[in-house]
Amino acid sequence: MMVQPVPGEPVAVATCGTERVLVLADYHAGLEVALRRDGVELRSAADQRRAALVSLVDRERPDRVLVLGDLSNAIGYPGDEERDELDALFADLTERVPVTVAKGNHDGDLDDVVAELGYDDAVTVTEGPGVRLGDVGFAHGHTWPSRECVEAEMLCIAHEHPQVRLEDEVGGGRTERAWLRGQVNPDPFREHFEEPVDVAGEFVMFPAFNDRVGGTWVNQQRSFLSPFLPEGMHEAEAYLLDGTRLGDYRRV
Repeated sequence: MMVQPVPGEPVAVATCGTERVLVLADYHAGLEVALRRDGVELRSAADQRRAALVSLVDRERPDRVLVLGDLSNAIGYPGDEERDELDALFADLTERVPVTVAKGNHDGDLDDVVAELGYDDAVTVTEGPGVRLGDVGFAHGHTWPSRECVEAEMLCIAHEHPQVRLEDEVGGGRTERAWLRGQVNPDPFREHFEEPVDVAGEFVMFPAFNDRVGGTWVNQQRSFLSPFLPEGMHEAEAYLLDGTRLGDYRRV
């Protein structure tokens, strides 16, 4: 497979031409700062997040790390605590590999932060429609992906923080992060671009790397945040992080 999830982890390894790319989504650095403003007191997990990602980079040995948007949590310019978390993360990552961020809706000022922290030679921040590397398109999903991304053999998106709500016969249940994988439906993209689009590829929707952000219960909620979903996908199946195949996400 061109994009292969790492078993047990909310990341995947993508083969993009000659590059092996470690891909993750929705890191949301500084999340605890925002929660604190809302009256929720949680100790910062910044060090644990960074250690987990750096450990995966050391283990998988990719040529690049690519973040599918929302690396940061602040919609605008981040405060000092979030900025410090980003600085420490960039320091650890860029001494190993270059980093690409497909800008998400929470990354509005990220390119300015990258430049001010001095990482603009090693960290590339793309615009909202995403970036294509080889035969794989990468876009956060809060806005329409570029035509170039949509026409790739594989389209990687995020933004939804997909989860499944699993219940037993007596009403007990749990929520788990999940992957969605299936075929791209070309119809909404042809309507959006108002011209023929060569779409015949697959898509994969990434779970959030940050396990504190909540998400969309895809098996119980039919509305999505992305403007091209659910119409832009069909034959989509859900998978747990450990690789368990749950089948059609609508019937889980």
